[in-house]
Amino acid sequence: MAPEPRWCSCRVPDVSRRQVLGGLTAAGALAVAGWPGTAAEAAAHGKSLTITVMGTSDIHSHAVNWDYYKDAEYSDGDGNTVGLARVSSLVNQVRADRGRDRTLLFDAGDTIQGTPLGFYYASVEPITETGKTHPMARQMNAIGYDAVALGNHEFNYGIPFLDKWISQMDAPVLAANAVHPGTRRPAYEPYIIKKMHVRGHPPIRVGLLGLTNPGIAIWDKANVSGKLDFLDLVETAKRWVPVIRARGADVVIVSAHSGDSGTSSYGDDLPVENAAALVAEQVPGIDAILFGHAHLEIPERFVTNKATGRTVVMSEPMCWGQRLSVFDLTLKHERGRWKVTGKSATTVNSNTVEEDPELVTLIKKQHDAVVGYVNKEVATSTEEMSAAESCWKDTAILDYIHLVQTEKVKEAIAGTAHASLPVVSIAAPFSRAATFPAGKVTIKDIAGLYIYDNTLLASILTGAQIKAYLEYSAQYFKQVAAGAPVDPASWTNANNRPDYNYDQFSGVAYDVDIAKPEGSRITGMTYDGKPVADDQQFVVAVNNYRQSGGGGFPHITTAEVVYNAQVAIREAIVEYASTAGTIDPTKFHVDNWKLVRDGAPVFQ
Repeated sequence: MAPEPRWCSCRVPDVSRRQVLGGLTAAGALAVAGWPGTAAEAAAHGKSLTITVMGTSDIHSHAVNWDYYKDAEYSDGDGNTVGLARVSSLVNQVRADRGRDRTLLFDAGDTIQGTPLGFYYASVEPITETGKTHPMARQMNAIGYDAVALGNHEFNYGIPFLDKWISQMDAPVLAANAVHPGTRRPAYEPYIIKKMHVRGHPPIRVGLLGLTNPGIAIWDKANVSGKLDFLDLVETAKRWVPVIRARGADVVIVSAHSGDSGTSSYGDDLPVENAAALVAEQVPGIDAILFGHAHLEIPERFVTNKATGRTVVMSEPMCWGQRLSVFDLTLKHERGRWKVTGKSATTVNSNTVEEDPELVTLIKKQHDAVVGYVNKEVATSTEEMSAAESCWKDTAILDYIHLVQTEKVKEAIAGTAHASLPVVSIAAPFSRAATFPAGKVTIKDIAGLYIYDNTLLASILTGAQIKAYLEYSAQYFKQVAAGAPVDPASWTNANNRPDYNYDQFSGVAYDVDIAKPEGSRITGMTYDGKPVADDQQFVVAVNNYRQSGGGGFPHITTAEVVYNAQVAIREAIVEYASTAGTIDPTKFHVDNWKLVRDGAPVFQ
């Protein structure tokens, strides 16, 4: 799936909240988790030695503790903080506590996209044109990462941009399963072996294998098709772990941009999306796995390898720098080799420390440039518009997305063979927190509404295909009895389907009957007041993520594409609003869909 930026409902297990109650420091949190307090303690067991491996994932261009959409410090109901500047303070604390020579720091991907900071240095002042160092590269270099793996969002801005960012990184950037087309030859470094020199002990050789997500082939098809293939994580690890061991690695760690559920958000055409636990279970020779992609916090999970019976310790830190995973690997030196004899992991909350001032200062000018950019006024709204109810009502703010997409596509197909076809549009409620205030509307307001770096396409669908598409989308709702109390917030997200996978159409009118079972919920579909015929053709404005297969919606991936000019939808909205000068919902908002139960409207 395409992981969510700031509005994702990341789950926070109680264990980590207990660790930070009372304002514990990073060292205090580690002590609560039962970790040795000093390097001296760790070395006090004869030939045994403890090394510490720290890990981040899904930073999503959060450099400092700032919410660009609110123009204020980041805050949420759980007291979380974000940003690599906080992570740096945690890393400094752990290194001081454990000993710099006993620690390593890795990342599991999704680093350069996710906030206006990432967008700005990819699209407004792209580093490929200015030659300036990307703020995330600046910070990671300053912190001193030992290696990072590629996430799927690293490919959002194209391979040349990614190559530029990689060239700016001091740390190796790994992705063993991203290969040249039709081959098994890695397009990026597959692994590293890091030699650790701990005073008074023989060197320790730690191998790290980097794995990225096969879903890139769908989600960024326009950027990678014909240029890269993405292989199965398990099969890739089976190939490379023996190589790493043969090269003398005492410890083997995997950094995987892949969740641990064993499931995929797409079909069976690609390898498993969330395969981290499968790698642990099926590939011998791995000691620990740092993983990400799912935006969950999993402090510690043990998986038993089927072939060896040995356990693999796994940890996923919360996204955006909210947590740091910390692995404890105890080694014993026997017969000239180090052997792992003990494993554990935990996560540490970044709200236990202050931001590292050096990391804040390092990117301050770049951060300030983005703050100035997102606060630029683009239009005036005649009234306040909110997305708070967009998951169960047709709202004006989502209709503004439809308006821009529809107008852009109509303009593009004018004079073509498809100009006579009706144009309809697809959009989803990305953030319930999105608002356009009455009065001044800024870029940050529009960015808060349309937060993904998607581009606009148009495809041909029939009436029957649109109905099937809408039936699939309506699986977002739980089945609700006609007489049940009206509580729409409790009806959404059935089967853990996120808000961004609840697609709504403009241009056609229809009801969603949530009292009916899945597959029979779309009723009364009309266009221009007349029932839609099964074979009636429509030009459908859609984003590249959906058209490429993201979310698994039917028909859209195989539909004829009649427009694809690589226009960024967010930028199209900004341009449209700026040109119009005024956003007046009375001119574009149409209630064309509604929730019903046994035919009776939910909202009167």
